[in-house]
Amino acid sequence: MSRRPVHPARVSPGGGNVPFVASIRSKSRNSPFLSIGLLVLGAILLIGYCYSNSGGADGGLKGLSKLEGGATCTLEVIKALPVLKKAYGDSTRKILHVGPDTCSVVSSLLAEEDTEAWGIEPYELDDVDADCKSLVHRGIVRVADIKFPLPYRAKSFSLVIVSEALDYLSPRYLNQTLPELVRVSANGVVIFTGYPGEIKAGSRDAAKFGRPAKLRSPSWWIRLFVQNSLEENEVAGKKFEQPSLKGSYTPACQVFHLKSFP
Repeated sequence: MSRRPVHPARVSPGGGNVPFVASIRSKSRNSPFLSIGLLVLGAILLIGYCYSNSGGADGGLKGLSKLEGGATCTLEVIKALPVLKKAYGDSTRKILHVGPDTCSVVSSLLAEEDTEAWGIEPYELDDVDADCKSLVHRGIVRVADIKFPLPYRAKSFSLVIVSEALDYLSPRYLNQTLPELVRVSANGVVIFTGYPGEIKAGSRDAAKFGRPAKLRSPSWWIRLFVQNSLEENEVAGKKFEQPSLKGSYTPACQVFHLKSFP
């Protein structure tokens, strides 16, 4: 999110030294070059501020983080792509991403060398850009309700990545959706979800998703995995955690790694 610019009138050098300020004002009246310089400086700052709010460079990625409560778990997926490629190796050649803003993730994946990417947007697409419309038109991104069986054959994708979509589902639907996500994967499922007490997915419009996000604890998710006979992928999980231990990458969301069905 952009920072609020500091208003020049609120900053007084010398801790509010009035004679000092008065002397500056006196000099400014006698120096037209100083006034012109201040005007030019103000114009540069204003242009820079407007550019940063409009998105500028990497506007698509920053747009994902301009939600109340900070960065989303979908943005976290984009940040974690290099780590995921190291953890899963060749299993990242054909990826399905499931979650809001999937067009952004799919576009980032398609930019990677030797990577085939597909996406499912679980909710209606509103105010999308031309690139996202193109992905939908070409069938690369689909809009589908993940509470029902996914429109893919078993093991259609080497890796399935899910972000935020599960936070809006009740346990009743999670018991149906999680096995479906595992079914269409060949080498694993990676789940990005928010931490309890922190607004990661919950800042979104609850009316659009049918219910507010329910952020659960790690133990809650593990119990759900066990109930559905889903096994965690400890090998991939450790490879993913290595950058965190080295200090080069620390996930802002909870990340779970599940094995595919035999």
